[in-house]
Amino acid sequence: MWNWKRKEKKPSKKQEQTAKKSDTLSDFIKALGNSEDFVHYSLSGTTHCTVSYIKTISDLETLTRHVLPVLNDISFYTLEEMQQKIPVEHILITDKLDLIQEKVMFGYILIQLNEKDKEVLLIPAVSLQSRAVSIPEVEFSVVGPKEAFVETLNTNINLIRKRMPLPQLTVKEYNVGKITNTRVAVIYVDGIVDQDNVETVTQRLKDIEYDQMIDSSFVTQMIADNSNSPFPQLLDTERPDRVVSTLVEGKIAILVDGSPHALTCPTTVVEFFGASDDYFLPWHLASVFRLIRLFAVIFSVLSTPLYVAVLTYHHEMIPADLMPTIVSSRSDIPFPPILEVIVLELAIELLREAGARLPTKIGQTIGIVGGIVIGTAAVDAGLTSNVLLIIVALGALASFTTPVYQIGNTIRLIRFPFLLGAQLWGLIGVSMCMVYFIGHLIKLQSIGRPFFEPLYPMRINDLKDAFIRMPFNKQTERPVLMRTEDPKRMNQSRVNAKRDIDE
Repeated sequence: MWNWKRKEKKPSKKQEQTAKKSDTLSDFIKALGNSEDFVHYSLSGTTHCTVSYIKTISDLETLTRHVLPVLNDISFYTLEEMQQKIPVEHILITDKLDLIQEKVMFGYILIQLNEKDKEVLLIPAVSLQSRAVSIPEVEFSVVGPKEAFVETLNTNINLIRKRMPLPQLTVKEYNVGKITNTRVAVIYVDGIVDQDNVETVTQRLKDIEYDQMIDSSFVTQMIADNSNSPFPQLLDTERPDRVVSTLVEGKIAILVDGSPHALTCPTTVVEFFGASDDYFLPWHLASVFRLIRLFAVIFSVLSTPLYVAVLTYHHEMIPADLMPTIVSSRSDIPFPPILEVIVLELAIELLREAGARLPTKIGQTIGIVGGIVIGTAAVDAGLTSNVLLIIVALGALASFTTPVYQIGNTIRLIRFPFLLGAQLWGLIGVSMCMVYFIGHLIKLQSIGRPFFEPLYPMRINDLKDAFIRMPFNKQTERPVLMRTEDPKRMNQSRVNAKRDIDE
């Protein structure tokens, strides 16, 4: 083998200037002066000072109402006097350049008594412009709360805190992204959560060296135990009530500024098939609906591969009463079953992508009309059989029953390896693919915890809220997976003691 090493390219002067931070405060102000939204002027009122801020991210009302009137009416000789008189909370006096750069870039107002002073006054005047809290668009529920997260981190934390007015609710903030410097909040309940899980999450966030952090999806891919797996290892949700329920169980929530979704971990594969409605309905109905969703997912993955395997290798499995129907539907089809299935599956995916990328009203029209027109035309033209068209349509419909969007994308993807296995080896190929994916799920972890729990390792207590949902009085302990400091969520003996004998 050749021991060859690629020669590293030297960074250009422009790249060095971009990567290099400002050495002095004057260099920092000079760099900001290239932007037209940066305001820097000398105030010549009663107090002579220099005011600097970025007008597009600073609250100008705070400046005009609370800062400038005080500076124009009172003469100040020190920054300490100014800090005491200006009626704004959390004013900072510092000479640390890194802190000054961070605060100004987030909307703080910078004041210097002299333009060459290193010590400055930083007044919080952050402009929080965001859309109003609205109803969930992805995880909509008929019953239950109708609030969803927005793109502002402070608002999202407020939605959680008002549902959990608990002093033990802990929020830790970090700045992630070498260029974007995005605020990321890690939220957990102290006294319930396992500190090992908290340390794992915080350490992985600190280890991120990527230049940008635009959305929570970036965090999902970067701190996952296996980034090459098609299965999401962190649960993504837009519902504050779902985040609160996971926090009470001992899980950790991750919020990213600019993202309307929260991440919860550690999670399990069965959690992706549980909807918020399951806890707002009686446990009998919730269990039935959850089983229907699980059956729908299995049907969506295996329906078309079984069709290909049976028609290609296992004709004897077709019932005698059904054989004439299949023969008549495929009598004029010139393609083998695998090619017929792939064409229809790709057509479904094209319709789905087109409907998702177009505006809402147009997308719904394209999905409905396109499906009807293309399906009818394909059958009339003899390109596909009507039996397969029904199976593909039902499989696509079943894939929409998943309450979490990310696992729906996974189901769309893993259907194609099953098709390939069915074409090559029939039912043996389908079984081989099933064994491979089950083995992959057993090996998979979510921040170091088993992803296939409670099936592997088998934990009977956690099965009470897995494939079926038992009544709340039967779920007296928190999930074993969480390894919580306080495993009890309800004291059944105290409940029985409070009951009246005549009740």
